[in-house]
Amino acid sequence: MKNIFNTKGLSSWLDIADESDFSIHNIPFGVFTYKDETRCGSRLGDFVIDLAQLGEDGWFDDLPLGNGSVFHKDTLNPFMEMGNESWTSVRNRVIELFQSANTEIRDEEDLHAKYLIPVADVKMEMPVQVGDYTDFYSSIEHATNVGTMFRDPSKALLPNWKHIPVGYHGRASSIVVSGTDIHRPKGQTRIDPEQPPKFGPSQRVDFELEMAFITGKGNVLGDHITTTDAENHIFGMVIFNDLSARDIQTWEYVPLGPFLSKNFGSVISPWIVTIDALNAYRTAGPVQEPKVFPYLEYEGDKNIDISLQVAIQPENTEESVVCNSNYKYMYWNMNQQLAHQTINGCNVKAGDMYASGTISGPTEDSYGSMLELAWKGTKPLKMKDGSERKFIHDQDTIIMRAFCEKDGRRIGFGESVCKILPAK
Repeated sequence: MKNIFNTKGLSSWLDIADESDFSIHNIPFGVFTYKDETRCGSRLGDFVIDLAQLGEDGWFDDLPLGNGSVFHKDTLNPFMEMGNESWTSVRNRVIELFQSANTEIRDEEDLHAKYLIPVADVKMEMPVQVGDYTDFYSSIEHATNVGTMFRDPSKALLPNWKHIPVGYHGRASSIVVSGTDIHRPKGQTRIDPEQPPKFGPSQRVDFELEMAFITGKGNVLGDHITTTDAENHIFGMVIFNDLSARDIQTWEYVPLGPFLSKNFGSVISPWIVTIDALNAYRTAGPVQEPKVFPYLEYEGDKNIDISLQVAIQPENTEESVVCNSNYKYMYWNMNQQLAHQTINGCNVKAGDMYASGTISGPTEDSYGSMLELAWKGTKPLKMKDGSERKFIHDQDTIIMRAFCEKDGRRIGFGESVCKILPAK
């Protein structure tokens, strides 16, 4: 089904600020609670669109999903399981109803309050029930930086890195929605290799600037998803702050990789921006050398030009922007990641989440973690209040933002916000 995102001159009858992430070109999906009832919605400007109420009143009756009762659920999983024809048709209908030329709701003021809820009056919830979670390692700049720090710089990338989208299975239960505070984790560390390990709160809590895609309709166990078909299975994307405890990680990761250093909390933005909305911002990715195996080959532009920003806000003071990066730098794209995930017959399901890995760019101010920005603590970052950061302090709030802008059209993801609290 064709999406109507690229309609020329598209605008909304709602008053929406030019700098808003949630223009008529976006129409993301999320889950919210209002007056003690949780249901599914979209967002336009400073308003949440009540999709459940629109469905009740018959606005979706002629669409593939039918009466829209699926939007009365407390997750988007049942809607995502319906497939991309339903996703696109609902988004098209919402755009149709709220574009400037449509009078069906615009001229009925009693319907405004029925379908549009001020975003300040709702509580955003986890939009999906995450079944399985994969964390990739797909930024060549980040992998090179880390390899340079901890290995011979001439061998920064491990031999497999340019042949496969490296990843690992993480823990889904500790993925939480923006606004959730996370306590500093405790664990074993060994900073001095000549001394025995110690136990206590991590002293090197870090953020990792990532994006994540979420699958909708899955595949049967034993089948695989091709790079060509991948976008029929990808519902949309969110900002993903993959919190890390670097000192715990250094001690535990041999031989099986991250464990306690990664499973204490990852924080996502609440609105899922659809692939339909993101397609207008496609761009070419890096040239991949050596040539990839046929199952990882793809045609067309598969990277996406998403501007990314990270700010740190110490308690009771203003934020300091520490990173400006872009998702377009990714070496391995989403299509390749999903194709690799399933090439062995792995079955994926609606709500599964796939994080990109830390997204770093080619300049020092575009590095996507404190590990890189402060270069293992040797180059502390100065905050606006005069304090310095090698890693994240207690009571620091981490704010991540992401948006796309092209030809005067802007869409965005809002924010992923998380405060680090002292260890329990």
